[in-house]
Amino acid sequence: MRLKITHRTEYRYDAPVQYLLQRLRLLPVSGPTQTVLSWGLNIEGAREEVRFVDHFGNDTRLLSVEGDRDFITVEAAGEVVTRDTAGVSGPHQGFAPLWLFGHETPLTMIGGGIRELAASIGKGTDIERLHRLMAVIGERVAYTPGTTNAATPAEEALALKTGVCQDHSHIFVAAARAMGFPARYVSGYLMMDAAVEQAASHAWAEAHVSGLGWVAFDAANGISPDERYVKVATGRDYRDATPVSGIRLGQAEEQLAVTVTVEQ
Repeated sequence: MRLKITHRTEYRYDAPVQYLLQRLRLLPVSGPTQTVLSWGLNIEGAREEVRFVDHFGNDTRLLSVEGDRDFITVEAAGEVVTRDTAGVSGPHQGFAPLWLFGHETPLTMIGGGIRELAASIGKGTDIERLHRLMAVIGERVAYTPGTTNAATPAEEALALKTGVCQDHSHIFVAAARAMGFPARYVSGYLMMDAAVEQAASHAWAEAHVSGLGWVAFDAANGISPDERYVKVATGRDYRDATPVSGIRLGQAEEQLAVTVTVEQ
């Protein structure tokens, strides 16, 4: 499937910002599930300081602002051809060792709720157990925007029984690790049926299965990602794969507006 994507992020401030650093992970790379035909960044109000591939394999850019700026816009856009591989993207690659994805992070700490969830999955093949985990998370955690935030840990979202795709992904990652699988968080895009404009970028999870490599699971939608998905960044949790993050100096109030469109 050939997908055309535009992701625009706009920051506006009520007073000039003296100094600001932004990290962008907005550039998909070609791989077993997708080929990037074209992709570019259009940046206003900031300058690119450096570009590099981080230890998770993410194409990363750093932006800076100095002086009296009261807005920044970043638009990432391009075309990607995707393939349906039933979620399988193959052997682990990159600088980060596979064992690192078996460790907890502050957002994926394994508490009593996660342990109970992992223990409830029962027996079967690795793939059967991971698909069952995805289904159980979907049954237990309702998709409800506004009930959690970017700092909500998996254990808390599981207890609340509500959240968004980020929370479903963190719960899956934490529980898969509790079951003995290396697991990671994925940020990217999903072409929703009958909707060009998306509420935001999307998130799902991957578990590493012996003999298959990384296999993707979207617990928010109850499927393994197909050709409607575009992977952009991966990491141990959301913080490693955040599309746009940064720091700024000063007291200015910030207003953020994000628009994402995905279409054929």
